[in-house]
Amino acid sequence: MQPRNKNGYGTSGSTLQKARWRQARLVLLGLFVTVALALFSLTSPFSLAELRSFDYLSTLRPLSLPRDGPVIVAIDEPSMAEIGSQWPWPRALHARLIEALRAAGAKAIGLDVIFAEPSAAPQNDAALAGALGPDVVLAGDETLIETPQANQFIRTEPLVEFTERGARTGIASVHLSGDGTLRRVPVYADGFAAQLAEVAGRQRQPASDMALLQTFGPARTYPTVSYYQALDPGQFLPEGFFRDRVVIVGLSLQNAPTLQAGGADAFATSFTVHSGRLIAGAEIQATIFDNMTNDLSIERAGRPAVIAAIAMAALLAAAVVFRSTGWRTAAISLPVLLLFIAASYAALRLGHFFVSPVGPALSYLLVVTGQAGFDYAAERRSRRDITRAFSRYLSPALVERLANDPSQLKLGGERRTLTILFCDVRGFTTISEALKDDPEQLTALINRLLTPLSEIVFESGGTIDKYIGDCLMAFWNAPLDDPSHASHAVGAALKMLEAIEHLNEELGREAAALGTEPRVLKIGIGINTGDCVVGNMGSARRFDYSVLGDSVNLASRLEGESKNYGVPLLIGEQTAALSAADFTVAELDSIAVKGRTALSPIFTVVQAVDDQALDRHRQLIAAKYAGDLRSTSAAFGELERDIPQLGGYYRLLRQRL
Repeated sequence: MQPRNKNGYGTSGSTLQKARWRQARLVLLGLFVTVALALFSLTSPFSLAELRSFDYLSTLRPLSLPRDGPVIVAIDEPSMAEIGSQWPWPRALHARLIEALRAAGAKAIGLDVIFAEPSAAPQNDAALAGALGPDVVLAGDETLIETPQANQFIRTEPLVEFTERGARTGIASVHLSGDGTLRRVPVYADGFAAQLAEVAGRQRQPASDMALLQTFGPARTYPTVSYYQALDPGQFLPEGFFRDRVVIVGLSLQNAPTLQAGGADAFATSFTVHSGRLIAGAEIQATIFDNMTNDLSIERAGRPAVIAAIAMAALLAAAVVFRSTGWRTAAISLPVLLLFIAASYAALRLGHFFVSPVGPALSYLLVVTGQAGFDYAAERRSRRDITRAFSRYLSPALVERLANDPSQLKLGGERRTLTILFCDVRGFTTISEALKDDPEQLTALINRLLTPLSEIVFESGGTIDKYIGDCLMAFWNAPLDDPSHASHAVGAALKMLEAIEHLNEELGREAAALGTEPRVLKIGIGINTGDCVVGNMGSARRFDYSVLGDSVNLASRLEGESKNYGVPLLIGEQTAALSAADFTVAELDSIAVKGRTALSPIFTVVQAVDDQALDRHRQLIAAKYAGDLRSTSAAFGELERDIPQLGGYYRLLRQRL
């Protein structure tokens, strides 16, 4: 296994190590999220968030009222107007109501009114007592008063003279959640709704202290008539309206009070999230009655079930981000979150069991976003390392491309077809000897030379491999793909030759100003295309992004041979073939390369040459290969005139003949 280099790149071993570290970190993240949310689930804010999700899910599609549910007789504004008196009314009036309801066939009558104190008129109490019987339930109350000294439990019941006549006492107290919303089913054995169920002969299902109330709608969802109408049902109501029905009498204002305004004997329920209105106590008791007698209450999951759901969601999140995070993670996450909600809703409706989606959703999101954060940080580090590593070799634009899409980069060595360029200064030894006593000037001259040449490489999409004294080595088609790598390299070489001419002009002007002899710089360039191995090469502590291969050796050989052919640029056969569509190439000779038995043709690039002159050049080269070329051939003079760029080549060729 190869070691990991200092930038975190390079080997399949380091890639595997990073993958394993990522997986281990993901496991730790999942465990941390599960434990943290398990502890957070014990707090009031988490519990209230769960209950709020119950509000929305349990009222998403409200259940229809049971067919034999209670009827509400409302102590409301119209009744106060008809009766001509504000609340409280004389108890003799309640006696009339009980007798009217009983005569109308009511099965059970519940008065959600507490008669705990004697009235100012004893005859009214006597009238009410005379109307009471075992078919009537009167409201009671239980209150826990907490003080720093002690907790005091107070139970308020109707007057004894009322219960002695057979009327039952039903505790109408309810328990509100921390946000003031009624959601729990009261568990009093003698609760108001429970007593009504017994009086009506209805079987009721016992509810646990975790049971949640299933509501059916906003205020006045239950069939409701005004108090004054119930006093004379024959005149105001359809025949048989109360027959065999459970009737609950209580305050129920037609203008349902809002949360902000509050109201007497009115409570917020799960449906208040939609309506913003409170529900009258009489309707609350009717809702509790229907939940008990129709087994509609919702059992709330305990902490073990909640923690198990949180753990399963964390496990699912880990599976989603196991390999990577990205836009696909976001695309998957939305259906997953909807799945949590759908599963919670299905359990609520089909199993009457509520597991809030809040815990699983939080668990899933924390694991996914946490891992996405880790991956983003790792990507930022990777981009920083790539930028640092390749800023020495590539242009800023290519470094940015590579940093944005590291998948284009294969580090650690790969086989690719590259175009390699070597550029060397002619006669640099002489220049160095002349400036041996002035190293600063020599360094400045080299920098002035290599800076424009390097910029040309960058601008053409090339990668600088290294500087070897006065020599520059570059290649194209790595680390980023470049389909036109040969043409880009040849184009860069031609621009380098132009850059040297401009530099010589500057040096000439500077020498003239100083009255010294100008130094004229010349370069030789060799370019070859072929298969190479490219990647990080060196040791685990120090490396270079470099290229190796026989094609590299040939490119270096062509650079050295350029001075022997009287041209500044020599290119290999494959480079010539790939760039022929963009440049005019001319074959010069075939040379022997170490390690090869076949000769390798070499070419150069000529500009502004007509086809006839190029044809005559090809004929000359063909005659040279055939051994028919003579130094006295008239073709030399014609070609020197028509292709002056190859004048030095023709003169050298004539001398060798």
